[in-house]
Amino acid sequence: MRILVVGSGGREDAVVWKIAKSPKVNKIYCAPGNGGIARHAELVDIKAEDIEGLANFARLEKIDLTVVGPETPLVLGIVDLFEEKGLRIFGPSKALARLEGSKVFAKETMKRFGVPTADFRIFDEAGAAKSYLDRIRMPRVVKADGLCAGKGVVVAKTKKEALDAVSGMMEEKIFGSAGERIVIEECLEGEEASIIIIVDGKNFVKLASSQDHKRIYDGDRGPNTGGMGAYSPAPVVTDELYKQIEGEIIKPLLGGLAKEGRTYRGALYIGVMVTKTGPKVLEFNVRLGDPETQAILPRIATDLVDIIENAINGKLSGMNLEWDRRPCVSVVAASGGYPASYEKGKEITGLSDLDNMKDIAVFHAGTKKGERPGNGSNLYITTAGRVLAVSALGEDIKEAIDNCYKAMEKIRFEGMHYRKDIAARALKR
Repeated sequence: MRILVVGSGGREDAVVWKIAKSPKVNKIYCAPGNGGIARHAELVDIKAEDIEGLANFARLEKIDLTVVGPETPLVLGIVDLFEEKGLRIFGPSKALARLEGSKVFAKETMKRFGVPTADFRIFDEAGAAKSYLDRIRMPRVVKADGLCAGKGVVVAKTKKEALDAVSGMMEEKIFGSAGERIVIEECLEGEEASIIIIVDGKNFVKLASSQDHKRIYDGDRGPNTGGMGAYSPAPVVTDELYKQIEGEIIKPLLGGLAKEGRTYRGALYIGVMVTKTGPKVLEFNVRLGDPETQAILPRIATDLVDIIENAINGKLSGMNLEWDRRPCVSVVAASGGYPASYEKGKEITGLSDLDNMKDIAVFHAGTKKGERPGNGSNLYITTAGRVLAVSALGEDIKEAIDNCYKAMEKIRFEGMHYRKDIAARALKR
């Protein structure tokens, strides 16, 4: 098979790494990819948002299967375009990609199908939103309707923070058209967990549970990021809780969409808050999570290509996924200053020291290959805020944590920052 993976982050590196293990695959392309992805795939200089360019490439290169990593091309309708051209692709339609592309659409869908979520109000005018905030208690969560690269959610502890968020989104237009409508919702309390399922339009299989760490600093302090690390499985998601999530969230959602004649096919990420009154949906993503994927894929023993093909062909019913019982911890190394301004172009050292370490994988997110001045030898340099992730398996969660941090300590680049408490909640349990 000839496979095209769309995207350039750590999630895509993990997907390419896993696909490369399939005996069915003889060629992998990645567009646009990154320096680390080039270890397993041929990089293609086409941006993930250029869905016409990607479709033309897939047709010319006779690609058998395209796997989409990030949300933007899905929201733009890459699946619809590929299918119109007779190309096989994994992901939901443009209409259902709105579950991630529009917070308003997602909340209205949950309300329509009785899916538990935070109480909310929708606003398309700043004055009405501010008037509402004057009448209610804090804290509240203010969300821009559209895609904002993970930055369109403000957890406002004070009325001033909430009012500033409304002003920024709706009046100053810091997120452009994405902030023309907003959602203001109650602030749920509890422990978060990430639930990811693969759906074939009717049936689904569940991936192992995981838990993300969104804040930049230890102890969940500081601003939100794209994710500073994850671990799998998440002890908070017991078998009993998963059955509740399946019965109260997954089946009502997929069943409701089916009754409306809407077929969801692809990966579906459900961000859940486990509250005192049960699980409630924080958000939907219409693709694999990042950095959750970097903690989940090292544990899965089933061929990822088989799972994806069965999803596309509507044949997930009865498919049982096989798993490595050992937990996995994945820690992200970020550029100094991230998620605010940061410098690029820093040389990364120590990666070769991990080559012979057992049960360790490094997934590149913001890197490119370069040459060392003088001798021309290869090196990796930083290109983004989140640079790479180190993932490690262990016999138990403590060993996985220890293995991960021992490996991370060997890596260096100027300004490098990473959290030291990834998976600490699992240890407490």
